Amino acid sequence: MKYRIEHINQFHYETPVDQSMNHIRLKPRTDECQRLLSYRSEINPSSLTKEHTDLWGNTVETFFIPEVHENLEVKTTSVVSIQRSPFIRMMQYSPEMRNIYHSDLFRKHYLAYLNDTPYTYLFRDQIDEVVREVGQNLDPIQFSLDVMGYIHQRIKYQANVTNVNTKAHEAFPMKTGVCQDFTHIMLGVLRAHLIPARYVSGYLYVGEDSALVGDAATHAWVEVMVPGIGWCGLDPTNNVEALENHIRVGTGRDYSDLSPLQGVYRGGKHSLTVKVSCTLLDS
Repeated sequence: MKYRIEHINQFHYETPVDQSMNHIRLKPRTDECQRLLSYRSEINPSSLTKEHTDLWGNTVETFFIPEVHENLEVKTTSVVSIQRSPFIRMMQYSPEMRNIYHSDLFRKHYLAYLNDTPYTYLFRDQIDEVVREVGQNLDPIQFSLDVMGYIHQRIKYQANVTNVNTKAHEAFPMKTGVCQDFTHIMLGVLRAHLIPARYVSGYLYVGEDSALVGDAATHAWVEVMVPGIGWCGLDPTNNVEALENHIRVGTGRDYSDLSPLQGVYRGGKHSLTVKVSCTLLDS
């Protein structure tokens, strides 16, 4: 599957801004299943970007605007090719996997994805509520699938109820939210049961007559580390394995590691408009 993604962030400032330093994380990854064919970022007012790779392996572009401005537009255009096959539901939790999963080396290596963060923290009674429905973690692969199904069934997808600062323990009792909330809640449950899991930020292609939701802006889902296999994507918003419709941009512990655009400026308040379009070029 080949896609063209256009992502536009438009900032309007209430008062003129005379300095602005920003970081963007919008460049899709290239890995064994996904290939970035082209990428371009356009900034207005015009500015050069400097690129580096962060601690989690994500591409970060930094730019500085010294001139006075009242608007800022960041537009990125990407062309990505993806080829993934479903397999996590066919995996058998083998004795070899069990030995790896219970080893000290495995736990230490993925410690960053086992620890709670402010975004993924859940209260014990909230975690217990999930476990009462799905059962104990006797098989981390099946447990992850069951938790995904529980969250998809019990939480309603609805915009404008939560925001980018909402934490998992705040969204859980509301039983409503967007893909970021679904993902943080699932991360909290999995990590509480010693399953390494990370936050994925990217885009979702939703074609005609599709039941998938979450394509209005950037999408978020979970990747779990399957012992001896690697990272496998699970999308609790849609209760599906992340396959050729999911375009990966970056991974981290939670949303704070992957905010699409972060920055500081000297001036008044601002408003933000986000537009994302994902077009299928070839299949």
